[in-house]
Formats: sequence, C-alpha cells, structure tokens
Amino acid sequence: MVGIVIVSHSQKVAEGARELALQMAANAPVAAAGGLPDGGIGTDFERILEAVQSVSFPEGVVVLFDMGSAIMTTEMVIDALDGVEIRLADGPLVEGAIVAAVSSAMGMDLEGILAAIRNAGESHKL
Repeated sequence: MVGIVIVSHSQKVAEGARELALQMAANAPVAAAGGLPDGGIGTDFERILEAVQSVSFPEGVVVLFDMGSAIMTTEMVIDALDGVEIRLADGPLVEGAIVAAVSSAMGMDLEGILAAIRNAGESHKL
C-alpha cells in the first residue's frame, strides 16, 4: 500500500479530509497533519514527520497539502527521512485525498496514485 498524508494549516481541515477519505476507503493508510501544537493555524514539522512515519510503507507515501509553507515544511521532513519514498501530490486536497485513499486501498502504485490525484484536479477546471 501507499501511505497518504494530508497536510493543512488547519487541524480541522486535515482531519476532515482524512475523515472523508476513510469514508470511501476505510482500510487505507491515511494520516492528518494539520495546525500547530497549540491549536493555532500553521504547519508543524513534528506533526508532519509523525504522520509520514505512521503511514510509511515500502511502496511510498503521498503527501497532499493546502498551500505555501505546507510544502516547505514537508520538504524539510523529506530531507530528514532517509529510505522513505515521499512524493508531494499536485492536485486538490479533499478530492485528492479521497482518490488517493481509494487508489491505495485498491493496490495502485505510487505513480498511479499521483496521476489519479492530478486527474482529480483536472476534472474541476472550467
């Protein structure tokens, strides 16, 4: 399986996206890493690190993110972890999390999941 991590500046957004994804694929390895330890808005290195480690599989980990510093903080986590294939996904956060969870539960590989997330974003362009 491929692990999925949802990184948001808001703990509620990350947990809500995780909840929706697990409604569609209850056995998918999905972790949420949102907000700061004090409950504030932001991203936290330790939360992201723990989330990645909790869903780390040999097949890899896909990280979905909401904006800006979520990418920067996740890149620091990637630099800190050796031997874990971690890829940032380019696609919508909520729809991407659902597509990733279903795809992982079905046994799709890392590249296939990344493509599915990109396609989820394409379907919403006007």
